[in-house]
Amino acid sequence: MAFYKKSKLHTGTALICSLAIVFSALPVYATDTIDNLQNQTSALENELKGINQDILTLSEKISDTEMQVEILNSDIDKTQDDLEKAQKNEDQQYEDMKSRIKYMYEHGSATMLEMLFSAENMSDFLNKADFIENLSNYDRKALNDLKDVHQQIADQKADLEAQQASMKDLQNQLQTQQTQLQAKAAATSTNLNEVNAKLQKAKEEEAARQAEEARKQAEAAAKAEAAAKAEAAASANKQNSSSSSSNSSSNSSTGSSSSSGGSNSSGGSTVASDDVTLLAAILQCEARYDYESMLAVATVIMNRVNSGRFPNSISGVVYASGQFAPVWTGSLDRVLKAGPRSLSIQVAQDAINGARHSSVSDCYYFLYAASTNRTGVVIGGNVFFTSW
Repeated sequence: MAFYKKSKLHTGTALICSLAIVFSALPVYATDTIDNLQNQTSALENELKGINQDILTLSEKISDTEMQVEILNSDIDKTQDDLEKAQKNEDQQYEDMKSRIKYMYEHGSATMLEMLFSAENMSDFLNKADFIENLSNYDRKALNDLKDVHQQIADQKADLEAQQASMKDLQNQLQTQQTQLQAKAAATSTNLNEVNAKLQKAKEEEAARQAEEARKQAEAAAKAEAAAKAEAAASANKQNSSSSSSNSSSNSSTGSSSSSGGSNSSGGSTVASDDVTLLAAILQCEARYDYESMLAVATVIMNRVNSGRFPNSISGVVYASGQFAPVWTGSLDRVLKAGPRSLSIQVAQDAINGARHSSVSDCYYFLYAASTNRTGVVIGGNVFFTSW
């Protein structure tokens, strides 16, 4: 009888071991493929985010460059018109001088001699001689002044054209970079979609595989349980003794967590003495040499100084990147070196003291009117407007 019980104990143990082997032998598939695809997705998303940010930054650079090109084109047109006016003035002065020389030659020495010998005394004679000499000196000085203006405007035009060519090259480079980035973004987006599709398919396959494993495990467990029950029933029928069973209980524990959060809170314009000269110089470069034209440009500059959208000093506004063409073409430096004229200094000082041109009191930009189709207030050949 003892031998029989020992055999049954071995049989039950064998069934339990077999059941454990069934569960342990079921295939466990690795999730390396899904993890790998998820890592690829994350990397591509980060790459695409970076590319989109690069495109945004590049678009802002292109916009700034286009504004600078428009400003330069405006200055070139203005300089060209000034050059033509200076040339006409020079030609007219030359013609006037030739007429005087011709008159002097035809009526000539006799007229001059008559003027000289009509002097009543030596003092009168010397005065008339000085007058004749001053007349010639005036023609010479006026012609030289016109030549100087002509050369200055020609130099400025050459500077502007060189800068314009440089700007256009930069604009083309930026547009090329933008095209390349957009192509890269499109390719990255395509790769991301492909990886996402693979990831979704892998997840679906993994879910189906896990469901099949669960079904097989449930089926194996049911068979093992049925076999164990059959064995237990057979053993009960053959034995006359009662068997006892024990129940086991499991303890569970709970935990609590707390989180805390917090937040941290944080809670006129400057006019330097040299700014009078700087403001006068930029007015002389950007406006016609008359009070109203200069005051209109000065009003725009002071509007910027007093606005939170621009630097709060005259030098900060004038030297802001890409805003005033004379800054980067060298014209401003030439005026500063020679010294602004008296009218320029007067307008600059008046503007600093609070004088404004009422017609452009809300304007922050201006261009040479003849070179643009923008609408606004036209003063002294410039068109003034509120926003770009």
